[in-house]
Amino acid sequence: MEFQYPCGKEAVEAVLPHRDPFVWVTRVLTCDAGSTIHAQLDVDPDLPLFKGHFPGHPVLPGVIIMEALAQTASFCILVDRGAQGALGFLTGIDKAKFRRQVAPGETLDLKATIVKASSRLCVAEVEASVDGQLCASATQKYVLAHAADEQ
Repeated sequence: MEFQYPCGKEAVEAVLPHRDPFVWVTRVLTCDAGSTIHAQLDVDPDLPLFKGHFPGHPVLPGVIIMEALAQTASFCILVDRGAQGALGFLTGIDKAKFRRQVAPGETLDLKATIVKASSRLCVAEVEASVDGQLCASATQKYVLAHAADEQ
């Protein structure tokens, strides 16, 4: 698969199996397939989750930030392998740190560097930021499978 960068939702959905309401990548700015990626998520102020997290002080949940980072890294891996239809299952998050809250209406920069990639296991160093301020970072691990594979 080859894409022109930046690319938007159409390309993201051509690679990732995720669909609304669980696609957490708005666009991919740059991607060196199998190596590094820089994507973004426009944090929609109308997301229903902000009604409960937290009333009067809406904040994007840390688990959603981690999922957005996992989807970003998975895009980088799947583009490299031409693996449309493959699923990347998150199997571990190590050294996760949350440094800054993400508010509705902000644009979250999502970056991943693939540090290990075997036929099924991948490891990425990931970080999310807003306006250059680090929001979250972690080492994430994924196992790749096809939808018909046993889990």
